[in-house]
Amino acid sequence: MTLALNGAELMERLRVVLQRVAPGRRFALAYSGGLDSRFLSHASGLLGFKPLLIHVTGVHVGGDENLALSWVRRQGFRLKLIELDPLDVEEVARGTRERCYGCKKATFSAIRREAEGLPVCDGTNHSDVSPGVWRPGIRALKELGIESPLQEARLGKPEIHFLAAETGMERPDQLPEPCLLTRLPYGRAPTVGTLLKLKRAEQAVREVLRRAGASQLPFRLRLVAPGRPELHFSRAFAKELTPALMESARQAAVSTAPEDFSGLACRVLDTLSGYYDRQSQG
Repeated sequence: MTLALNGAELMERLRVVLQRVAPGRRFALAYSGGLDSRFLSHASGLLGFKPLLIHVTGVHVGGDENLALSWVRRQGFRLKLIELDPLDVEEVARGTRERCYGCKKATFSAIRREAEGLPVCDGTNHSDVSPGVWRPGIRALKELGIESPLQEARLGKPEIHFLAAETGMERPDQLPEPCLLTRLPYGRAPTVGTLLKLKRAEQAVREVLRRAGASQLPFRLRLVAPGRPELHFSRAFAKELTPALMESARQAAVSTAPEDFSGLACRVLDTLSGYYDRQSQG
């Protein structure tokens, strides 16, 4: 990968921002376990800062939380856990297009209460604020005064992947692991049962891909309409998406909840993220 600036210059950008945000070299970081918050934890430590990592857990959290938390403990960061029920948030409970705004507002309000008076940061990066992308959660961050050092330092996904690898961070090619609420269309009220079934099914798919040596294949299991579950893969990985592998992944998902996923279909999409936003705009 060729970048306009080298690693040292990119890290210096981040150091300057962190020095402004946390002149005492301590700050609280909303730690999801995704690439961005992991990298910000990792990089800030290399730069001499001491982040307090605060992880909010709940039925809506996707990905492998055990993997995310074990990494924190191996690195020796301070960690606080907060449990949040997103269904207590009105916008989430009703499944509105503002569900991310309501969830972020509740999440970061809880994080601020546990931040020990430290400035609070998150892992929003420069790629997350592209024009025309529907990101209501960012509005909540601004209202609460949350700092986004990666965004301010103009570090987007390419720079973060590059720096993570260059500085020796584990899993620098980590895939996005968005909130499970994004698997439901706007207007559908989520339930604890639905979210848990989605989580178990995605874990089963992830295991199939891992055993096949294809753990870097991104996917989403979505309930696109009543009685219409779909397993979405990215066209960018079409060469690795053999019919046999997709069928194995599909069967693994169905086996976790046959009554819900028996009609599961596989689709290959040009763009994996923002599916319901594109649908609502189209």
